[in-house]
Amino acid sequence: MKWAISIQSFIIRHRIKLAVFFVIFLLWIFCLPKTLFNEPTSTVVISSEGFLLGARIAQDGQWRFPKVDSIPYRFKQSVLLFEDAYFYQHPGFNPISIFNAVVHNLTKNTRRGGSTITQQVIRLSRKNKKRTYFEKAVELFMATRLEFRHSKDEILGLYASHTPYGGNVVGLETASWRYFGIPSHELSWGQAATLAVLPNAPSLIFPGRNESALLNKRNRLLKKLWQKNHMDKTTYELALAEPLPHKPMRLPDITPHLTERVKKEHPGEAVRTSIDIHLQQQVNLLARNHHNRLKSNEIYNLSVLVMDIETRQILCYLGNAPASQDHGHHVDIITKNRSTGSTLKPFLFASLLHEGQLLPNTLVEDVPTVINGYKPKNLNARYLGAVSASRALSRSLNVPAVRLLRSYGLQKFYNKLEKMNINTLDKPSSHYGLSLILGGAESSLWDLTKTYASVASTLNHFVSHSSTYRLNEFVEPTYILDNTPVFGDTQRSAPVLDAGAIFHTFKSLKEVNRPEGSENWQFFNSSQPLAWKTGTSFGFKDAWALGVTPKYAIGVWAGNADGEGRPGLTGIEAAAPILFDVLDVLPHSGWFQEPFDELKTMTICKESGSIASVFCENTEKQLLPKNGLKSKPCPYHQSHFFNVAGTFRVNSSCYPLEDMVSKTWFVLPPVMEYYYASSNPNYKILPPYLNACYSEESQRMAFIYPKPNEDILIPKDLGNRTSEVIFKLAHQQPESTVHWYLDDTYLGTTASFHELIRETQIGDYRLTVVDDKGNRIQQNMSVKMASGN
Repeated sequence: MKWAISIQSFIIRHRIKLAVFFVIFLLWIFCLPKTLFNEPTSTVVISSEGFLLGARIAQDGQWRFPKVDSIPYRFKQSVLLFEDAYFYQHPGFNPISIFNAVVHNLTKNTRRGGSTITQQVIRLSRKNKKRTYFEKAVELFMATRLEFRHSKDEILGLYASHTPYGGNVVGLETASWRYFGIPSHELSWGQAATLAVLPNAPSLIFPGRNESALLNKRNRLLKKLWQKNHMDKTTYELALAEPLPHKPMRLPDITPHLTERVKKEHPGEAVRTSIDIHLQQQVNLLARNHHNRLKSNEIYNLSVLVMDIETRQILCYLGNAPASQDHGHHVDIITKNRSTGSTLKPFLFASLLHEGQLLPNTLVEDVPTVINGYKPKNLNARYLGAVSASRALSRSLNVPAVRLLRSYGLQKFYNKLEKMNINTLDKPSSHYGLSLILGGAESSLWDLTKTYASVASTLNHFVSHSSTYRLNEFVEPTYILDNTPVFGDTQRSAPVLDAGAIFHTFKSLKEVNRPEGSENWQFFNSSQPLAWKTGTSFGFKDAWALGVTPKYAIGVWAGNADGEGRPGLTGIEAAAPILFDVLDVLPHSGWFQEPFDELKTMTICKESGSIASVFCENTEKQLLPKNGLKSKPCPYHQSHFFNVAGTFRVNSSCYPLEDMVSKTWFVLPPVMEYYYASSNPNYKILPPYLNACYSEESQRMAFIYPKPNEDILIPKDLGNRTSEVIFKLAHQQPESTVHWYLDDTYLGTTASFHELIRETQIGDYRLTVVDDKGNRIQQNMSVKMASGN
């Protein structure tokens, strides 16, 4: 009880002192702001290896990199020995240094400071207020509080991050790049010593001004470091021989467009990216070379994106070619939406395989086509009649793609693209129509490359993870090194495309067959396999080339940023050479593994590529997507009866039953046959019936032009109401004679080559054709005046 009375008595006697102490203590506790430094920092972009890719100046015009996490050893030893040898022993101030500084300042004509590194951090945070004894007292008071709030290494980091190094250069890392062109952890002893003494007299950095003073300061510090055994004599002598920096250097700008993107998305931050600096530099050089090649054809812009398929990280980001300012060199093409050309065709092909609507080599129609007034055409304006689906894909034929899209379903395919996370389809499917598959929609190189990568990743994951799929395979890629995409849970069924469909799509894209009529693809030979697709937009405004290996996805775009089209601006001529040059600098990654659990062995008809029917004689076993079992059997092989010589078809009405010979024959519909036979000399046309035989077969003929429901338009500026109209017919027996009628008016007769040109007035008609066997076909047609100016 006595001790309590004693304490109470002590408090009463010293209440004023205690109150003052308590107030001072409160001031000490709250004397530091929550954040010492609020100045804006530069945006800094770093490669995956730690090299500086680019930086953008802070909002206040200072080159001030964000706070460093650690201090390099050489700089640490240099700055401690030069500024504060007892930094790790004192509580924020050094009484001996302060006393020596006061004595020096009172007895000498020069001024000497006694501030510790901790006090200098406080002074920097207070914007270097005028040096007075009162201000020194404030700094000392706050320095002791700073020592309680932060560790010694954290305080040293604050000092290194905010120390001025002359001009608008602030902080160690900034100074290291501006004066020596290297990161701070690579500083030599001579360079580290220079930066340690420079804040003490930053004006010495300017060339031709007091360089000897800076040199003497640095060399004295180097001598101390040697004497303190931080380096051996040889290292010391080499450090003395190192030259001083003369003026600030330009910072690297290896990825200018990515740096600008980071500045918008992560302003004022130091971002460690996934960029491979060596790959980036190689692609930069390739881009410069191809830019010089393309600009001779007035094609000035190109962009390249390389992505790691497994991690979905960006390895190379080239937003534009080194074009001049007049040609939009500042535009980041990677993020800009452009017409997709034919780049969506592989997704339709894979969707059809996934649904079991066709097999890879199923014959599809490539004939003149009109769908509600829309007339797609192949790039070379020719038709093959019938072509395997895989060849139609690898040769990028437009007509088969449009017809396949119509059979698959426009809205259905549109929904599939949305599941693939293609974010640029911001209008309903009806807005794009069937031209969606030929470039009627727009997308960016970022979106397309990520989609190709996601499709490849689906296949990779299936074969390496017990035949399972991830729910969120089509994730957004990232350029930040530590970001890990969330792919979601696994399941047995494919959320978008199954691995079998993808594998056979890539197999088709790997084939050397390339766009019809352009044989330059033969020069695109690489030592490693690649599944690749080109694309060209309408008007030759955009050239695309996209490719995947099991490890990498590569996207290339070439064109003009202002949208100007140029002859020769095609995917195969402008973009594909860049794609293969980029592929050649990438490590080899082999070819995709077969997803056996999504494949089934099927008996296939060699001629049609469909499941063999009972009439198919030439068959083979193939390992194909298992849903292909749902596809229709071969419709083109039919059984017919022939005479003994096999020269005519016969039936019971004209030929003895016992003499009939049954044979299977590969027969295409008339229009398909018309074009197919001209490019396939081995195709055998079905022999005609013996004269005395009666045939009830239908569809021996078909109109090529005009197509059903197709309007024939007369140009308005012709000034009359008549025009020459072409009438064209395909007949299974080309040597047949056919007679043409327009309503009841006889137009003429053709043999072998069934084509007529006749002057026709505006109006509605019924076109009729009768062959010499009495077979007849009819269709309605209209001749109209074209609308518009």
